[in-house]
Amino acid sequence: MAVHAHPDDESSKGAATTARYVAEGVDVRVVSCTGGERGDILNARLKDDPHILRDISRVRRDEMDLAASILGISHTWLGFTDSGLPEGDPLPPLPEGCFALEPIEVTTEALVRVIREFRPHVLTTYDENGGYPHPDHIMTHVVTMAAFRAAGDPTAYPHAGAPWQPLKVYYNAWSPDRMQRLNDAMVEAGHEPPFADWLKNIRSRPQRTITTKVVCDEFFGTRDDALRAHATQVDPDGFWFVVPLEVQRAVWPTEEFELAASLVPVDLPEDDLFAGLRELADELDPVCRNAPERDASGDLVLAYETTPPAPVEEEHHSTEPLDGDGDGKDDMRVEEGHSA
Repeated sequence: MAVHAHPDDESSKGAATTARYVAEGVDVRVVSCTGGERGDILNARLKDDPHILRDISRVRRDEMDLAASILGISHTWLGFTDSGLPEGDPLPPLPEGCFALEPIEVTTEALVRVIREFRPHVLTTYDENGGYPHPDHIMTHVVTMAAFRAAGDPTAYPHAGAPWQPLKVYYNAWSPDRMQRLNDAMVEAGHEPPFADWLKNIRSRPQRTITTKVVCDEFFGTRDDALRAHATQVDPDGFWFVVPLEVQRAVWPTEEFELAASLVPVDLPEDDLFAGLRELADELDPVCRNAPERDASGDLVLAYETTPPAPVEEEHHSTEPLDGDGDGKDDMRVEEGHSA
């Protein structure tokens, strides 16, 4: 189960891994915590489309439906409202009723219900900084980790379904080495450096521990098709597609993850999100149904837990644009979207 903040996040983060596992027969569920209602229209060709302007919420739902069919996944809207990405100094208050301001008990219960219904063995989500400091990404992390701790507890939200304990949680990761090598390959081929802004953003943020690299280059095309389905958010001739697939496959054929927590012993580094679980075979589901071991304070007893990196300096933990290539815009921030 991949837990994301907005529609389109599922196609820009870990989508080729998703497509690989679907092709192997794995059931994959994507959960979108919000509807992306406050996201900008990032495709210049569609900015003045009257249908989109009239009902962006409906359009983004239709886009998500198409992306889900391309990836072969099932999908759940968690039902909360996009918080938008605040801008200014000082930052303005978040809009009333948005996801980031919802009581944690409400949002956690909603996700626990989906976990207990779908019964995933593995969760993926964002790190404690949200991957980048969008309030909905940060809240998605908080809610996912709270639901991971609560889903297998028979005393937590007993009306939300039979307990089910996922055994591993991963954070989606961006490797600076990947960005640098792709950037260098394009420069060597005579192109402008496509990832200057991304490299500046990533290097100004905490350096994560990459524990898991999943080979999925066969599915890069599926990933791109799913991303193009989010037409309001993605220019089909834009940033996401500037590096030819054959270059990507030759230079960096994997997607990266950081193992956040595991209830089963692990052997790092990994090349599979299900490492340590496949060996359980027929015992896997019974393990997930049993109440997990907890310590005296009630916390899960983990076989592995990641160590968060040292905090970055305060000036880097912001939504201010970082322009690495001098073109007057922050490509990473623009392409991530949701800035309205």
